[in-house]
Amino acid sequence: MKYGLIIFPTTYTMTPAELGVAAEERGFESLWFPEHTHIPASRESPWPGGADLPQEYYDTYDLFVALGMAAQATTKLIVGAGICLVIEHDPIVLAKKVATLDHLSDGRFIFGIGGGWNVEEMRNHGTDFKRRWKVLRERVEAMKEIWTNDQAEYHGEFVDFDPIFSNPKPKQKPYPPILIGGAAPWALKRAVRYCDGWMPIGIRDEVIEHIPQMRAMAEEAGRDPDSLSITIFGTMPDKDAIARYEDAGAERCIFFLPSKGADDVLPMMDKLAGFIG
Repeated sequence: MKYGLIIFPTTYTMTPAELGVAAEERGFESLWFPEHTHIPASRESPWPGGADLPQEYYDTYDLFVALGMAAQATTKLIVGAGICLVIEHDPIVLAKKVATLDHLSDGRFIFGIGGGWNVEEMRNHGTDFKRRWKVLRERVEAMKEIWTNDQAEYHGEFVDFDPIFSNPKPKQKPYPPILIGGAAPWALKRAVRYCDGWMPIGIRDEVIEHIPQMRAMAEEAGRDPDSLSITIFGTMPDKDAIARYEDAGAERCIFFLPSKGADDVLPMMDKLAGFIG
């Protein structure tokens, strides 16, 4: 089992570089940051985690700048998007960001993606909530074309461009692992169709019972089930629960950290490091 950490990096947390160094020193495999480009003032969309949206959602740094700083300060630590809201990005620009980060980190990037929950946020980026998953799929497919072809083109309903050049290509071949978030059964279909793994929220979604289903779906689609990884995003620090995830075939557990300073975060890192090994 591999172990990672996720935190909203803000002006009042440890810096991304400090978080990366501390995570690597304690033996964690990966460090993950979430993404919100902004929070609409209307607050019409209910937060799935409860009544009040935590302040760190308003204050989080830009995803790729923060991940780049964490990668620069470390040598082995994997940096992960947890998650990138692909529906809020131009796919040509996002393909460049992903490839650049993967190169500058020497292939230490995992591309976690998702459709999001904030209707007004994605609407401000021009995406209709009801069509967001098709938009996401087309943008992922288009980025794959950019990453794997010298001259790339894509023609879909939401993404449409004639042949282009875009360099660099990602360091990892053919591109960084793409893990999709979301609950079963819908996320399973998307993982099998155009991703490299599933990243459900462990403290909210049923996971273990759906793993055999995903493997069966992969076989039916002509994919090797072992090529699809499972990362438990937001794992309870419970040895029995982690053992069940591992027995079911999960390869990675990610623990949440609070968006606070070193005095609060480092002791939690120390405690969570006890699960490693």
